[in-house]
Amino acid sequence: MAALLNTFVNSFTNRLEAPVRQHLKNVYGCLSLSMVSAAAGSYIHLYTELLQANMLTTLGTFGLLLALISTPDNGKNQKLRLSYLLGFALLSGLGLGPLFQMIIAINPSIIVSALIGTTVVFVSFSISSLLAERGRWLYLGGTLLSLLNTMVLFSFINLFVRWSFFYQAHLYVGLFLMCGFVIYDTQLIIEKFHMGSKDFILHSLDLFIDFIAIFRHLLIILTQKELAKEKRKRD
Repeated sequence: MAALLNTFVNSFTNRLEAPVRQHLKNVYGCLSLSMVSAAAGSYIHLYTELLQANMLTTLGTFGLLLALISTPDNGKNQKLRLSYLLGFALLSGLGLGPLFQMIIAINPSIIVSALIGTTVVFVSFSISSLLAERGRWLYLGGTLLSLLNTMVLFSFINLFVRWSFFYQAHLYVGLFLMCGFVIYDTQLIIEKFHMGSKDFILHSLDLFIDFIAIFRHLLIILTQKELAKEKRKRD
């Protein structure tokens, strides 16, 4: 096991230069802080009366996102931009609160299962992307964006036709799509660094959005399966 672990670590060392490894440490460090902030947001919604997910918090989420994107990294405003990122993550977690409330009423273990599943999927696809040849998966960008646009179109159509098939297809294709974005965004971060972009705060935002999207899709899928299981038991 020790030899296997040593070989695994050496693979990263040989494939990624020291500056890239340091940049990725910063990216995943910010990502970890964002996860903690999102968890705090969900806790606030579920167990306190300080804030509740509503239209104002949704607008606040988009406002902080725009503030982060529109504030360029000049090397002196990292604390400000990090506060934007953590605020965005906090309100994103707050936005998951109503979904958590519904799931807790059905089966609280679904949240744990979805979190473990999301972590395994995210880590697996991230490692495969980091160990792949440089730029190998960047060609996925066009395909992923095309699929994303198609899904948005079908979502709009389904507002009128209300077909369950469209919804289920959107759910599973969306999960597959976000897994692809984990691979793509990970390699894109490395390419951006090689091109001179060292904005690890903005880079971590992409991965945070991917993680939350996968988590949300798994929550809904597992909840549907649990409801179907309960229905079969009643029948």
